[in-house]
Amino acid sequence: MLEGFSAFVVALAMLAVILIVLGVKAVPQGMEYTVERFGRYTETMRPGLNLIVPIIDRIGHKINMMETVLDVPSQEIITKDNAMIQVDGVVFYQVLDAAKAAYEVNNLEFAVLNLTMTNIRTVMGSMDLDELLSKRDDINARLLTVVDEATTPWGLKVTRIEIKDIAPPKDLVDSMARQMKAERDKRASILTAEGARQAAILEAEGLKQAAILEAEGRKESAFRDAEARERLAQAEARATLMLSEAIGKGDVQAINYFVAQKYVEAVAKLAAAPNQKVLLMPLDTSGLIGTLAGVAELTREALSKAETRS
Repeated sequence: MLEGFSAFVVALAMLAVILIVLGVKAVPQGMEYTVERFGRYTETMRPGLNLIVPIIDRIGHKINMMETVLDVPSQEIITKDNAMIQVDGVVFYQVLDAAKAAYEVNNLEFAVLNLTMTNIRTVMGSMDLDELLSKRDDINARLLTVVDEATTPWGLKVTRIEIKDIAPPKDLVDSMARQMKAERDKRASILTAEGARQAAILEAEGLKQAAILEAEGRKESAFRDAEARERLAQAEARATLMLSEAIGKGDVQAINYFVAQKYVEAVAKLAAAPNQKVLLMPLDTSGLIGTLAGVAELTREALSKAETRS
């Protein structure tokens, strides 16, 4: 009898241990577990130590609450201008509500992947090829808005969608390369022509400034020549006036000076003529010497008068 009772106690203790083990659940960090009672969702267990009712309650789904990265496989897309391209990408999402992620959608990753691929075809198929190649940030933003809104009922938050690669056909790439080369050649020709134009303008400006400076130089030179001639004329006028005053006073030596000066100037002009190799001078030497003596006498009188006045 005692042996049977001892066996019952041991069995009861073992059952209690098993029930305790089944009722205690440890949830790791970054995970959440849903609890089902007779197949119906009752609660969500957070990271740490949790208790459930053994046999009656069970773990329904183990949901990863960390941000997840999904590769979007390459697919063919026909653009608005009928260009066939290959596109792939990645999508980042995080579960915010474990219960919705477990019970609102079946096969969560498969649903997110297919939803992303469908929207990539929709968004990129409505754009031209040039827009796809130049506005990748706009495409990512539009995809993120659409997919995040569609997955909100599933308890998800789509954080980023990135298009990794856009691959046009080889013949289209070659055509684009030729177009780019033609565009660069065009810009180079425009820059060369613009440089030649600027050089011509600068050269014309330089010639203009040189002509202006040359004209100003000629003007200044003519002005100074005229001023010199004016001063020479004034000097000659004063000399003539003084000579006239001397003649008016009956000074014969002044007349001799005047005649001698004109005589010497005429002889100098004859001697300086380029077509004169031999100069014959049938001159009265004694008259010329007398004239020069008169000039000397006139000079002495002028000097004596100046000394008397001082």
